[in-house]
Amino acid sequence: MPSKKKLVLIAGGYSGEYIISMRSVKTVMDNLDSDLYDLYQIIITKEKWFALLQDGTEIPVDKNDFSIIVNDNKIHFDGVFIVIHGAPGEDGKLQGYFEMLDIPYTTCNDIVSALTFNKSFCNQVVRNMSVVKVAKSVRLIKEDGYDLVNILEQVKLPVFVKPNESGSSLGVSKVSKADMLQEAIEKAFAEDNEVLIEEFIKGRELTIGVFEKDGVLIALPSTEIISKNEFFDFEAKYTTGVTDEITPAQIPANIKESLEHKAKKIYKGLNCRGVVRIDFIWQLEEDDLYFLEVNTMPGQSANSLIPQQVRAYGMSLKEFYTGIVKETLGF
Repeated sequence: MPSKKKLVLIAGGYSGEYIISMRSVKTVMDNLDSDLYDLYQIIITKEKWFALLQDGTEIPVDKNDFSIIVNDNKIHFDGVFIVIHGAPGEDGKLQGYFEMLDIPYTTCNDIVSALTFNKSFCNQVVRNMSVVKVAKSVRLIKEDGYDLVNILEQVKLPVFVKPNESGSSLGVSKVSKADMLQEAIEKAFAEDNEVLIEEFIKGRELTIGVFEKDGVLIALPSTEIISKNEFFDFEAKYTTGVTDEITPAQIPANIKESLEHKAKKIYKGLNCRGVVRIDFIWQLEEDDLYFLEVNTMPGQSANSLIPQQVRAYGMSLKEFYTGIVKETLGF
């Protein structure tokens, strides 16, 4: 009988999304088939990289070849399941590292990850696809300064002000009055050196997961997000009862078809891999969809959107994650 492949799940990260990553990795670990893989877990922080064994022992990672030593045996991994939200697992840095070491991983490649993590650049690329409408926006760079009057000449209130490279709605504000704008910009600059100011599109928020299975592109049942807060902010995303998440979304057949078509087009157009979640606004007056963003490292905690959609699709999480490993790693 051939030996099992050594699969390592890598979690943690350098951003405020660390705690979300730790929830996600537990869900993935609990639903991967240990009969098929020898499973390991590695945690990355700014201070250290270490393997966390089942007994709680921490073993340092040799970053030269991404290996660990257990009982005097040097262990190399056959593949990596990345479960880090934010830097360095969602912005392309880890992907580039594994590319150099020739270790396969489950996510989009380094270039696609870096592109989609930069909201402004991703908006430009998606806009150029001519697949879906994209809201008007302005990008600010911290060292260049900014002029509030000039900003308001380019975009109409209300707007969303957000860090250009951040997730989980950290540092995001909705601004409806001009005198709120500067405070919101400074809040976003506290999270990132670039800020995106984007016109608010009124409508219903829809999000949809896309992945490949046996070479076939699949759009999962979509979710409608109804936040009791001003918008789908960090609290709304991760606090029980603050948001209603309706899966599958109760939407007309034509919007469902359009949503799935556009999501698949964006997935292929950006050359995505693994599971990706794409967010849209259904603008009711125009009866059309606007692109919000691509999330190449969507949350995987038990009640996160992708697990909800997988269950609504009629697939077990065990089958889903095993399929992701097979499709991206080849085993």
